[in-house]
Amino acid sequence: METLHDIPGLRDKLAQWRAAGLRIGLVPTMGNLHAGHIALVRAALERADRVVATVFVNPLQFGPGEDLDSYPRTLDEDARRLAVAGCHLLFAPTESAMYPEGRAGHTAVEVPGLSAQLCGASRPGHFRGVTTVVAKLFNLVQPDLAVFGQKDYQQLLLIRRMAADLNMALDIVGLPTVREPDGLAMSSRNGYLSATERRRAPALFRTLQALAAAVAAGADPTQAERDAAAALRVAGLEPDYVSVRRQADLAPPEPADTELVVLAAVKLGRARLIDNLELRRPAAAAG
Repeated sequence: METLHDIPGLRDKLAQWRAAGLRIGLVPTMGNLHAGHIALVRAALERADRVVATVFVNPLQFGPGEDLDSYPRTLDEDARRLAVAGCHLLFAPTESAMYPEGRAGHTAVEVPGLSAQLCGASRPGHFRGVTTVVAKLFNLVQPDLAVFGQKDYQQLLLIRRMAADLNMALDIVGLPTVREPDGLAMSSRNGYLSATERRRAPALFRTLQALAAAVAAGADPTQAERDAAAALRVAGLEPDYVSVRRQADLAPPEPADTELVVLAAVKLGRARLIDNLELRRPAAAAG
């Protein structure tokens, strides 16, 4: 596996692949890779002839007081894991390469409406930073496909909307969340958890399972959300939000909607954990 840090080198390598008629897959990450990331790389390898993984801790998606400075940076270990997985190219640009004119005043890409709710309401500007950097990576790599995890459900929908709205010619592949044996969704920020907090953390997944089961059985979504938030507090997790939404656009569900998703974000010590579960509500239960 080759590692590149500069944009001209990246473009030269990609031009060689395209000249050979190779299909290119992209896996964008912020590094500190775990098994969930590697699953994305393997999925890309199944669908493409060459796979580019990116490692870039994007400052534009961190708000004031968030963990930009302390976010774990483990590039050497990330490169080793990617090479073992069979990745062909690691692109790990510097901030000056990605934002040569600095962070302030940089052209931004934003998806209105969808980016302002749920995680977007708690982290103003976060998704503008995400869609801006992903748009840049799509333009730099011009992949045939890009692979993302469904743990960041809202992010996945935003990226799909952005790509469609801007007529970007690539497939966006979403993969199911990869979990620890006790159900906790794998995340680079799980490393922030103390031993005691780590024992509490799986309550998030269990609570979402119970919430999804209740809604699928016909429970009132609003009451079920309140019950789930209370259960999280009892378990020692502080809810940011617990919500039942439509899968397609994250709008609050109408009585006739059957394809739903339950989503939650919680604070646990230094960590902010997110998770979600899709569900189908039977038509009879939907009214």
